[in-house]
Amino acid sequence: MASIAVEPISGLRQPSRNAAAAADKLPDEMNDMKIRDEKDMEATVIAGNGAETGHIIVTTIGGRNGQPKQTISYMAERAVGQGSFGIVFQAKCLETGETVAIKKVLQDKRYKNRELQTMRLIDHPNVVSLKHCFFSTTEKEELFLNLVLEYVPETVHRVIKHYNKMNQRMPMIYVKLYTFQIFRALAYIHGVLGVCHRDIKPQNLLVNPHTHQVKLCDFGSAKVLVKGEPNISYICSRYYRAPELIFGATEYSTAIDIWSGGCVMAELLLGQPLFPGESGVDQLVEIIKVLGTPTREEIKCMNPNYTEFKFPQIKAHPLHKIFHKRTPPEGVDLVSRLLQYSPSLRSSAMEVLIHPFFDELRDPNTRLPNGRFLPPLFNFKPQELKGVPTEILVKLIPVHARKQLSFLGSS
Repeated sequence: MASIAVEPISGLRQPSRNAAAAADKLPDEMNDMKIRDEKDMEATVIAGNGAETGHIIVTTIGGRNGQPKQTISYMAERAVGQGSFGIVFQAKCLETGETVAIKKVLQDKRYKNRELQTMRLIDHPNVVSLKHCFFSTTEKEELFLNLVLEYVPETVHRVIKHYNKMNQRMPMIYVKLYTFQIFRALAYIHGVLGVCHRDIKPQNLLVNPHTHQVKLCDFGSAKVLVKGEPNISYICSRYYRAPELIFGATEYSTAIDIWSGGCVMAELLLGQPLFPGESGVDQLVEIIKVLGTPTREEIKCMNPNYTEFKFPQIKAHPLHKIFHKRTPPEGVDLVSRLLQYSPSLRSSAMEVLIHPFFDELRDPNTRLPNGRFLPPLFNFKPQELKGVPTEILVKLIPVHARKQLSFLGSS
């Protein structure tokens, strides 16, 4: 990718973490709320850290609606992820031999823990599923929520790194497969749950290396966005952060996930991040190098309260020159529809799924490079397609897949 020099941008104020976080704080009257044992969750409180290799965690499930209580034991095997939220470790269920991932999150009653609420609602082939959950405490009397999740061994991030190490480009069929499944997950969480993920990045996209099924994970930043309610703008990992967030917008939409998805697709094609900013402001510089300087109208669309316009005037860099010459023009076209300054001009997740870039995936004869079948891509449930116009359904679901969807009829 060509490097373009850009003068520094002046007048762009980054929101402070503390001020921004206030938008996601619980109201004062809710600060004294205790964590409640909701629905079918057993509020088993277990002593000990539980994340060290060989440590055994024993908890119980069931015991509601006349169901018998069942003891489940997990042996921690290794840490697979760490962050400000806590730790994710791989564990084995001693009763069944099944491998799971356990996400251990410190409970802070000043903030809403929406992750558990969101995970309880999820039922989708492209989103990681919650098996059950329990609380644990440490000697310091810290309370942790443990989410027991299905285990998927790889991430899109590591797959990209693998091809880079081999000095190869990712096969186009995988770029199509991964991108399609990312946007199918977004169509579900945006359309069915009304949830914005707010941290789409290759590290949060899990891949089964045998089937190439992709699953979205880590709903720690996810939120139902309510019109008129402010949200924090200091959200989403830097390389994938939508420009309206950099401009400090607090009233944004699920279009921030679409931008992030576009950045991930571009990275699958390039083998490296498209916008590798070294700071919040530098992130905008990287975007301007490619998309050109946003117009006053575009800035207004991103954040109507932003009034300072000290930007170097840069022309857009043609997208097709950024990607390898063998990149299909449909792929370049789709990236251009996702990476729009104006959030309302970005394609919706459902519109992405009918893009011609994915037509190869709709061909019943398409196979993986090893000759195996593609993972299920069109096993939609009625709720996923509720309200979707017929003309979109016709483009979305190939004829050979309609037979399996009895609720669509035989048309």
